[in-house]
Amino acid sequence: MKLNPLPPFKALLSFEATARLASFTRAANELHVTQGAISRQIALLEEFLSTTLLDRTTRSVNLTKTGEEYLVAVQKSLQPLVQATAEITHWKGKQQVTIATSTALASMWLIPRISDFNALYPDIELRIVAHDNPLETQLHDYDLAIYYFRTPPLQGQSTPLHSEEIVPVCSPGYIEQHGPINSLEDLANHTWLHLDESLTHWITWDDWFSKQNLTPLRPKRRININNYSMVIQAALSGQGIALGWKNLIDSYLQSKSLLPVINQTLCTSYKFYIVERDDELVRHKNIQPLRDWLISQIDSSEKEFSAATYASPHHSNL
Repeated sequence: MKLNPLPPFKALLSFEATARLASFTRAANELHVTQGAISRQIALLEEFLSTTLLDRTTRSVNLTKTGEEYLVAVQKSLQPLVQATAEITHWKGKQQVTIATSTALASMWLIPRISDFNALYPDIELRIVAHDNPLETQLHDYDLAIYYFRTPPLQGQSTPLHSEEIVPVCSPGYIEQHGPINSLEDLANHTWLHLDESLTHWITWDDWFSKQNLTPLRPKRRININNYSMVIQAALSGQGIALGWKNLIDSYLQSKSLLPVINQTLCTSYKFYIVERDDELVRHKNIQPLRDWLISQIDSSEKEFSAATYASPHHSNL
């Protein structure tokens, strides 16, 4: 069906709003344009129709006979469009699932996998919101959250995903520039990339040594960064040595863009948790597919990591 002749849509909206509200000013406010723009659009519509829609002999908005008839036709035509649009947006809102997580998990782990989720669940719309401090995340604003905790969070229903393995890593370029690291003691001669201690739920360099009953060391130089994604980016660009969370950097380890600098890995009891609402009445029907998919991705990540060449590191349990 060829829609011809079809009047300018902006002009139709300007005419309908002006006639319905009986005011150029109110129509301009509703459509977020100027009064002059409304007048120009109506004049354009009248030119297109080769007829007069408004009686301009008075200051008030009065429709001509043709204008009255055309208004009825315009409103009857627009109403089905309004209704269909409302139904679609309502449907999309019902299909949308909101997940809150840290910027590190979102950028390094979740977002690279979203296309897989979309292929499996094309009717579910994901909304990802990143907050680096889980204490600031109000669960009632989201359908579920994923964060790294030392102990299970108190709010909501918590599902532990996995324990974490943490190993010092750096880029091949850093090794080429500064030489190999042959022992723990060699670490002290290098630059450490340090995650800001305000993020107290993450393992620090001091934690990494103390939890393995190792003698604490101090680096030659330390760069403090308050975002884990930026810490890893700094490591990738050869700025220093970072503590690598296995499940966040597994793709970098597999591609060898990051390398373990020593054969010493801390296996912690700290975990990433999926946190869901307690209230069953507000639970979204699409949370379960997302939750199951997230768990499957964690399992997949662990298998991929186990298969990657990793210099057979020594594992020390927390």
